[in-house]
Amino acid sequence: MKPTIYDVAKEAGVSIATVSKVLNNTGRISEKTRKKVLEIINRMDYHPSGVAAALTGKKTFTIGVLVPDIANTFFAEVARALENKAREMGYAIILCATDYKSEREREYLDLLLKKQVDGVIMATEPNDLEPFRKLSERQVPLLLFSVDQLSVASNVVTTDNVRGGYIAGQYLVKKGHRRLGMIVERKRQSGRARLSGFQQALAEEGIDLEERFIIDTRSTITEARQAAQHLLSLDEKPTAVFTANDLIAVILINEARKAGLRIPEDLSVIGFDNTIHAEIVDPGLTTIAQPIEELASYAFHQLLQSIERSTMAGHRIMLSPELIERASVLDLSNTK
Repeated sequence: MKPTIYDVAKEAGVSIATVSKVLNNTGRISEKTRKKVLEIINRMDYHPSGVAAALTGKKTFTIGVLVPDIANTFFAEVARALENKAREMGYAIILCATDYKSEREREYLDLLLKKQVDGVIMATEPNDLEPFRKLSERQVPLLLFSVDQLSVASNVVTTDNVRGGYIAGQYLVKKGHRRLGMIVERKRQSGRARLSGFQQALAEEGIDLEERFIIDTRSTITEARQAAQHLLSLDEKPTAVFTANDLIAVILINEARKAGLRIPEDLSVIGFDNTIHAEIVDPGLTTIAQPIEELASYAFHQLLQSIERSTMAGHRIMLSPELIERASVLDLSNTK
């Protein structure tokens, strides 16, 4: 059994109140007693209960993190970056993957409230607003990561997704592509923003993104594969495709190869995120990079500020994406 504060007090021959004062560095206690209690705490490997600390109004030094799918490398890399930042700041994270299910999202938020987390970072689309009212009522700070939802009061740290889509469109047009497609996540605000930026870039060049070349999906392997197969089954295919993220891009490349197409000679592909997928796929994936480490750093900094000052107004931080050029896009400009 795990040792309790009662066990520590009994072993040290002091009161529970004295052990509590040593743990919280409060009250008048002799240095001899303090050292004795700390030595026993270390020897017994005693760890105070986070819930008990929360009930006394103290921090638990835990942060809840909700992501839609940990199998998506972007969210895996985000989770790693947030955990590294948390450890650096003396915090731990509780990672919850919702699998795009609203019911699971509600269950996890209830769990995080029961765990008395100091704050929540959420990278899922908040569809049901009731759990967020609970967070607000209990004054648990919330930060939306790579999500921008105006109906939820929170800090926001995200990438300029419209700009990212625009850069992708501009790049493909510059490379001489005119028949273009996109595999998009329309259910995510970030996906709609990337589509909007992509369409803007094409419109400036007098190019219409035909609806038949816009394929909607979610970032699961199964659904992304179905979307790729649907696009590749079209009688007339685009010469280049912009995908909502690198996971979808890699799946599209794999499905295109199965269909006997060469990348980029027969089909050019550009992704979004610049995850490890983009580096290890063959050919290397040209993609729009999100500054994941910077996003995680800003996110943790903003959330900690809200934890320290609960009355602080929410801030919205938007970072700029950049193009990372590799070998998955064919240059057609010299053949026109």
